[in-house]
This record gives sequence, C-alpha cells and structure tokens, in this order.
Amino acid sequence: MVISSDNKRKAQELLLKLNLDEKIAMIHGAGLFRTGEVKRLGIPSLHMSDGPMGVRMEFADDAWMPAGNTEDYVSYLPSNSAITATFSKECAYESGKVLGEEARGRGKDVILAPGINIKRSPLNGRNFEYMSEDPYLTAEQCVPLIQGIQESDVAACVKHYAVNSQETERLWVDVKVSERALREIYLPAFKAAVSRGKSLSLMGAYNLVRGQHCCESKLLLNQILREEWGYDGVVVSDWGAVHRTKETAESGLDIEMSVTSNFDEYFLADPLKEAIEKGEVSEKDVDEKVRHILGMMFELNMFEEDRKSGCYNTPEHRQKVLETARESIVLLKNENGRLPLKKEKMKKLLVIGQNADKVHSNGGGSAEIKALYEISPLMGLKSQLGGNCEVKFVKGYLAEEKGAQDGNWQESSLENGGGSKKQEENISEKTVAKRKELLEEAVALAKEYDQVIFVGGLNHDYDLEGQDRADMKLPYGQEEVIDAVLAANPETILVFVAGSPVQMGSFADRAKAIVWSFYAGMEGGNALAEVLLGKVNPSGKLPETFPYSHEDCSAHCVGDFAKKDLLEYREGVYVGYRYYEKNQIPVQFPFGHGLSYTDFEYASLEVEKEENGAGLIVNVSCLVKNTGDMAGKEVLQLYVAAKDSAVDRPVKELKGYEKTELKPGETKKVNFALNPESFAYFDEETGHFRAEAGFYEILIGASLTDIRLKGEVMLEKTYEF
Repeated sequence: MVISSDNKRKAQELLLKLNLDEKIAMIHGAGLFRTGEVKRLGIPSLHMSDGPMGVRMEFADDAWMPAGNTEDYVSYLPSNSAITATFSKECAYESGKVLGEEARGRGKDVILAPGINIKRSPLNGRNFEYMSEDPYLTAEQCVPLIQGIQESDVAACVKHYAVNSQETERLWVDVKVSERALREIYLPAFKAAVSRGKSLSLMGAYNLVRGQHCCESKLLLNQILREEWGYDGVVVSDWGAVHRTKETAESGLDIEMSVTSNFDEYFLADPLKEAIEKGEVSEKDVDEKVRHILGMMFELNMFEEDRKSGCYNTPEHRQKVLETARESIVLLKNENGRLPLKKEKMKKLLVIGQNADKVHSNGGGSAEIKALYEISPLMGLKSQLGGNCEVKFVKGYLAEEKGAQDGNWQESSLENGGGSKKQEENISEKTVAKRKELLEEAVALAKEYDQVIFVGGLNHDYDLEGQDRADMKLPYGQEEVIDAVLAANPETILVFVAGSPVQMGSFADRAKAIVWSFYAGMEGGNALAEVLLGKVNPSGKLPETFPYSHEDCSAHCVGDFAKKDLLEYREGVYVGYRYYEKNQIPVQFPFGHGLSYTDFEYASLEVEKEENGAGLIVNVSCLVKNTGDMAGKEVLQLYVAAKDSAVDRPVKELKGYEKTELKPGETKKVNFALNPESFAYFDEETGHFRAEAGFYEILIGASLTDIRLKGEVMLEKTYEF
C-alpha cells in the first residue's frame, strides 16, 4: 500500500461530501494536463507533466500550443537509459530527486516518469525513454528514482503498464504473451515500483493485452495490480488510451486523459454520468476512483500550507546531472590504450560528425523539453581543451532532419493506429552529392590530423515516440563515412550518441576506441569530453545487449515486432541476453559490458547460506582490487544459474550488482544478499513463483560474458510464493 491509513480516512471523509458531478470532474481531464477541481470543497486540480528527462514545456490549457514564456526552461536530465547505464542506485536516486524538485518547482503534482518498459527489441522508438532489457536491473534502478522524485511532494507516474514494446499501431496492437513471460519479464519492475518504490501513480499503456485494452484490463488493473499487489495509488490513462465507458469505469483505472479538448465528452465524463443515471454503471465504481485520487492528494500534502515548494534550474541540479552523465558513459573498446587522450600533448584535433554539434533535448515526442542549455560534445571538447589546441569541426555527413517539434504533433497522435515503422530515406540527388562532398572533406582532413574523433549515432528523428526504426543501421550514410575515415586514419576514435543500439559490424573490429553515450542531459558534452580527456575514468555498463543486427534479436527471429493487430511474444522469457546466451548467438557487445582506464582484480568469493526469521538469505561476498594506476569505479555483477532445474531456464540471470570506487592499489569487500526470489521462476501450473531445491551457481563478473568468480549454493528445500 502507498497511501497511509490516516490519509485513507481523510479521503473517505472528504469523499462523502462530494456530489456525482464533482466526483466525475475529478476523474477525467479538464485541461490537457490537469483534472477538474472542486472549488466548493477546496479540492484543487491535479497538474501533471511529462517527462522522463525533465519537466516539459507549458502548453495552453486546451490546445497543443506552447505557452511561449521563458519560465518553462528547465534542467535537461539524462535519459532513463543513461541513468541505468550508470548501474548506480545512488545516481538513480539523485536523478529522481532533481526531477521531483523541478516538477514541484514548476507547480506540478504528478510527473509522468519513469518509463520502465522492457526493451524487447532494439528498434522500439521509445527505447531511449526506458531502462533495460533486464527486469531485475530495471526494478533496482527505478525504485530509488521513484523515491527521489516523491521526496518533493510530487507523485511519480511509472509507465507504461504493461507489455508495451512497440510504437507501430500502438493504440490497437493486441499482445499475446505467456503467463510465465508476463510474470518474469514484463511485470517485476512495475511490482517493485509500487511495492518498494511506493509510486503514488501509474500510467496505463495504449496497447491491448489478451484482447483487452490495458486501461480497462481486468487482468492487469483489477486482478494483478489492485488485488494481488494491493495497490491503492492512482492509475492514469495514457493520453487517448481509453476507448469505452462502462468497461473502464469498472476497471482499476482512476483518471482518463487525452489529447483532445472536448473534455466533457471523454468516456469518464458526461457519458459516464449518463451510464450511472441509466443504472448501467454503479456510482461505487466512481467513489473508488475518487478515493484513490484524494488519498494521493493527502499524501502529496496538497491541502497543507507547508507543502514543499521545489525549485528548478539550480546550480546543484546541474551538478547532479553532470555527475550522473559522467557515470553513464560506456567505453566499449580501447585497444592498446588509445584513450584517454593527452590534453597537454594535443595541438590539433579534428572532430567529424553532425552529432558532435547536435542538440537533442527538444525532440523525441512527449520527452521533449525546453532545456536551459545543452552542452554538445563539440562544445565540451573545445571548452576543456582551451586555446592551445586548435579544434576543427566538419559535419562529415548530412542529416536532413525534421527539426524541432512544435508540439502540435500530439493533436494527431491518435490517428493511424498511433504509430508506425519508419520508412527508408528518400534521398535526393542533391543530398547524395552533398554527402559525397562532406565525406571527401572529412577524409582529406583525417589524413592531415593526428587526433581525429568521429561523433555520430542517432537523433530524435529515429529515437522517437510514435515511430519504430526499420533496422539498426546508422542513418545519413554514416557507415560509409566511418569506413572511409578509418581507412584514412586508423587511429580515429569513434563516439556514438544515441538512445538505441546501432550496427557496428563493418567497422568495430578496425576501430581502436569506441565510446557510447546515451542521451546524457544538459551536461552530456562536458561528461563525454572529461572521459575522452581522462579527467573522468569511464564506469558505465551496457544495460542492454548490442547485437550485430536486429535480426538476431528474439523479438524478430522468434516472436513478432512492428505488427498490426495480433503481436505474439513467442520468445517467452528469452528476451535480450537470455536469448543470445541460450542460443549461443554472438553479439557485438554483451549486456553489462563497459571498460575502464584501470584494471580490477576479483578474488576470495564466499557464499554462505542462512535461515532466519525473514526466511532464506544467501550472503555472497568477494574482494575487488584496483590493480591499475588510476582511480576508478567498477560494477560487480552477480548472476545466478540454475544447474538442475526441472524446467527450461536461461543460462544465467542478473540478480545483484554493486558499484564501488577504488583508488590505485585499493582493495574493498563487496557484499550481496540473495533471497528465494533470486532463484525462482514462475510456475504456470501452480500460479506461483518457485525456487526449486537443488544446486545453483553463483557467478560474479564485470559483464555477462566476463565472469571472474564462480561458486555454488544448494537449496535444501523448494520455496513457493
């Protein structure tokens, strides 16, 4: 439960004073981002805002037109993918704290974040908003993020519940998923968000699951969320995700929001009142929704004079953004110590690639914000190198982009099924000629410079709400540019800024250094420059597998993706690394991968089992030593492998991780604690999770494939829960 018994009592007392019209006003949008108020009783509107990377700009109350003021410039936070790449619960908490303070500072009651859907395919257009392909990692990172948000009397709204994995036909696609996959892969993070994170609100998804829209699903909302998990917070629809009155009224959904301004015509507005008057819907269903809303309002101190006020655009927020961005940068490859660059020896630097000079904060769909500023990679490098180093920039490739979205796209966001798959580029002869010219310029200069950095990747024409990618190829002819530049200068450093994996097969083996940055916020360029120049030792790890091609991914070669109508998750629990490892499919970079400028040595694994009043606890510890000459942070990852299970299970699964900082020569002891959940699978026959008696291998490594220590533990009995 997320609502205290005292606040439940207050909510019930206030509910009894409301008439039907007042109740109905509270359960649907009365503005594009607010519900109705009840002035007679001093009940305010609930004010909401996107999004995961900062508080969205202000819009008119009844039209998707930016307010046009200067007061809605805000801090641009690292994306959820970047936050998760830190593998740091502290970074997640601090990011949440910044987002909560800024949302409250802007006068918001609910911030529509975080996004915690599983990255089932690398082509999902909204992957940049999400955390990971792994349910455990997603759960562990989202809980502190939620807790940070809600410290400021703002409700987090975790989204999109549930089994939402594509943008194509997102309003009408019906997902068919096994009960085991639902429980093991797609629901654990949501359960953690409401049970441990105590998220005060949750957003229902657009899609259908087993024939019912998520926002009226008796399975998801009533049976699982309300009854099994005991959730008493507020469930908000995605904007335009409600399609029927009676079915939605009788579900666990509390508030209907949409993109149109005919607020009284929403399904939970006048049509609901008419259905109640006809006896088709019980007023008790409305009472339950209002009770949830009032309970949340009391939790947020919305009726108190001393409610927290929040703040935004503070120096402290910018510092926290920088710290998280630093830890999110992933060093994918560093052959022969190509990095870090030696600033004092650099006199000339060539930077190639349009993403070096690109701003990303103003795109992506509902994640767009008005950033107070955004440091690009080029700016970060130039400002930190200073005037003694000549930095020359050339585009290298031409990105014919749509430009910043004006916000009006959302007016038509419910048309044509709500989303589609991106079509191939229609390249004009003029564009072909210009790209050839830019490529030749880049190659000629690359031959002249000792130090060359290529900065490419994706942008929000590809990482975009309402649109899935067609493939993993780099757009705008970047692959051709990279091939030619590497041929001209084999020492060229490759840097990618993106929200989803890209194909690297044609050049990854030839490049000596590859650096990856998810959209890292307003200080992303500074963080990237600090890593390249050795001011910061990289410590990010990949929260998802980077396959050679999307065709290797189980969502494409076993299940369905970007289909209309029925979408079958035939791959079951074999999502992400679970599939690649089980089927011995080679990948470009594995889950959990990320290098450092120093070296770490693991030793002295200990596994001890104990039973106490709380049940089974398996305590795992080991030593880690920094054997290099630079301070750094290492993420120790714990995987569990069932050795004699009666059912088909993944080779191993992430069940713990700890990030620790070590000085050169320093050794630390790292501890993990496992419980029966760490060894369990979902038994479809009994409808319970089951940790079988038997042997389990305990594996500690620097990534999924870089296992350093192995141990085992035996469970003497079977646990069911």
